[in-house]
Amino acid sequence: MEWKTASSAYTGDQTGLTADERISSLFQPDTLLSAQYFENLRRKTLLEPEKRLMLAILEDAINCFQDNLLSPSVKGKKFFEEAEEWILDNDGDWIFSFDNICQVLGFNPGYVRHWLLRWKEKKLATDRNGGALERKKLAG
Repeated sequence: MEWKTASSAYTGDQTGLTADERISSLFQPDTLLSAQYFENLRRKTLLEPEKRLMLAILEDAINCFQDNLLSPSVKGKKFFEEAEEWILDNDGDWIFSFDNICQVLGFNPGYVRHWLLRWKEKKLATDRNGGALERKKLAG
């Protein structure tokens, strides 16, 4: 049985290729100049160190925020205040702002900020309750 294909102005063969040749060309790799290949490769490798730096900045800020929340030292309190100020700052004009770093790394900055503040509230509530229990034990 022979298949007949309809031809229109939009589907007509303008390349001079047979139907089999056109179908097989769909599964052939695209031709790429070596300059294009290396440009794509170079672009990917240049972005990775920047993302690693951004991740390190975010990790350090979160560590300073969590580790120094209840710090009795002046230095620890300063670390906490600086980290909290950076996290709460909504200004995305600076390349290393909290919002920009979260977005580059694929995080929703509002979501991360919300959960960090929620963690802070729980930690402070636990400390207040724990401190009250400790004072009660010492008094009783």
